[in-house]
Amino acid sequence: MLIAADKFKGSLTAVEVAGHVAAGLRRARPGTEVEALPVADGGDGTVAAAVAAGFARHTREVTGPTGEPVTAAWALRGTTAVVEMAEASGLQHLPGGVPAPLTATTHGSGELIAAALDAGARTLVFGVGGSATTDGGAGMLTALGARLLTADGTPVGPGGAALAELARADLSGLDPRLAEVDLVLASDVDNPLTGPTGAAAVYGPQKGADEDDVRTLDAALTHYARVLTEALGDRVAEAAEAPGAGAAGGIGFGALVGLGARFRPGIEVMLDVLGFADALDRADLVITGEGSLDTQTLHGKAPAGVAAAARARGVDTVAVCGRLALDAEALEKAGIRRAYALAEIEPDPERCFSEAGPLLEKIARTLGEEWLA
Repeated sequence: MLIAADKFKGSLTAVEVAGHVAAGLRRARPGTEVEALPVADGGDGTVAAAVAAGFARHTREVTGPTGEPVTAAWALRGTTAVVEMAEASGLQHLPGGVPAPLTATTHGSGELIAAALDAGARTLVFGVGGSATTDGGAGMLTALGARLLTADGTPVGPGGAALAELARADLSGLDPRLAEVDLVLASDVDNPLTGPTGAAAVYGPQKGADEDDVRTLDAALTHYARVLTEALGDRVAEAAEAPGAGAAGGIGFGALVGLGARFRPGIEVMLDVLGFADALDRADLVITGEGSLDTQTLHGKAPAGVAAAARARGVDTVAVCGRLALDAEALEKAGIRRAYALAEIEPDPERCFSEAGPLLEKIARTLGEEWLA
């Protein structure tokens, strides 16, 4: 029995989900052998999943999204590092929860990458998601040695809106160690940098941007890409349209253009890094899940990736969740034989959040009674 579930956002971490599911299974069938492999898709919780799989947890004080210092975690095993941009530049680091859509910076994410390089990382998984930022990765690039200058030769200010003042980009000072590292951009979104499906239009409102802010940010990111094209050539325009460029406020674009990153769906990367294939060899049933199983789940989220990998190996997958918004046909297409939702036994959404652990143990007990011989 392999538990490979993501977090229930806002209520349980992936590690806690695994613990409650295991407890429920053992109540149904004492003595059941259970292996837990918490998973993540590159967004918030990615470092925690790596640590649960045996990576060493490291911390560093870095620049938060609004300039204040924050303590951010990253993970290392051997020469493979897992860096989660939300640890440095995520929404949870906005002071008082007040959004800063025009000025939030990814500078701290660049500092976290530098920390991994300092520790000798040769492979770097860069998980992006949950960001407070829409600066196209400009802050990250400057933290790693790039110079982004206004017409009078001064550095552009922090945040996406300031990129409208960008006149010249010089990336020759980027940390030379970046050329020696296999940097993987791990994301569950494939949006381009700009336009109606770009970073500002799709994700800006989630970070507090109103309609005027979205227009400002999209125009600034368009200008940013144009200036980088003048500095680096036509590959920049191609990168701006590439899958993942619009991830996490455009930090994907900055990683593709400036850091030589290659894009891979986040859950695929994390399953490789966490050793899912070996764990699957020992499993006769996989339990996956996340807080809400819905249409977004089918587009690169952790449960869909887990189920697809298990189905390819002929292993059944069932799921647990807080809320279920997929019908049986959609679940079956995703490779999920059955889903068990907290909402099935507790109709009050607030209690589903506040009592998620005990409720999860209850549905896991039912799952065990139905699936474990």
